[in-house]
Amino acid sequence: MDKTPSRDGTLIAYRCRGEGPPVILVGGALGTAATEAPLARLLAPRFQVVTYDRRGRGASGDSAPYAVEREIEDLAAVAAAVGGRPSVFGVGAGGALALEAQAAGLPVDLLALYEPPYTSCITGLRSKADCTARLHRLLSAGNRDGAVELFLSVTGVPDDLIARMRSAPLWRSLESVAHTLAYDDALLGDGTVPVERFASVTARTLVVSGGFSPASSRAATRLLADTLPRGRHRTLTGQTREPAPQVIAPVLAEFFTRNVYVGQAT
Repeated sequence: MDKTPSRDGTLIAYRCRGEGPPVILVGGALGTAATEAPLARLLAPRFQVVTYDRRGRGASGDSAPYAVEREIEDLAAVAAAVGGRPSVFGVGAGGALALEAQAAGLPVDLLALYEPPYTSCITGLRSKADCTARLHRLLSAGNRDGAVELFLSVTGVPDDLIARMRSAPLWRSLESVAHTLAYDDALLGDGTVPVERFASVTARTLVVSGGFSPASSRAATRLLADTLPRGRHRTLTGQTREPAPQVIAPVLAEFFTRNVYVGQAT
């Protein structure tokens, strides 16, 4: 992997695959560049696909204290290293990061997002605050195992599946990036869609949700699409909160290919 310095000097590791219009993939909670590799390989025949380790993950560095602005600068550094005006796809909290970056002025014409984990109403504020407090207590105590369990539980993973995951090699890799759950939590603010701030997003934006995702997630993605000045929504039948790469890849290819010249002209 190559590395590029962010504004604060933190080295961010990234990898490019393929040739064509650049597309940056922004991973979600507990994800790394390796997590996005299967999707990157599917898109590489048509695009120059960039995967990267967000700060604190994989081969990238980290610097305290964390701030959302630093992650925006990280994404900007990767975009500058790639050159041109890349399109961006963010999954989960990575979608929230992509939106925050574009709202802050990142030069991106085309955004695609898969279920940024906002809530569509204020009734979730108390539970979000409670989860934030619990997460920080666990991380402060060095309980990475508990932090991963908390995240999986609140995202709907059944207890019996979490128990089975604990015995798999994957669990250790999740624990290694558990501290970054606090970063994703900070990205989401109070948990609701930041309507006023995202009104400044100028990119053409495709907001995607899974047809088998919880109703609350589907409602939040629709609200987000309605909030964005140039947003539109699409549901992928049969998909859940983690879309299959072979299903989301043609959707992204169509969106980025069809709109790339229009987007560059606006």
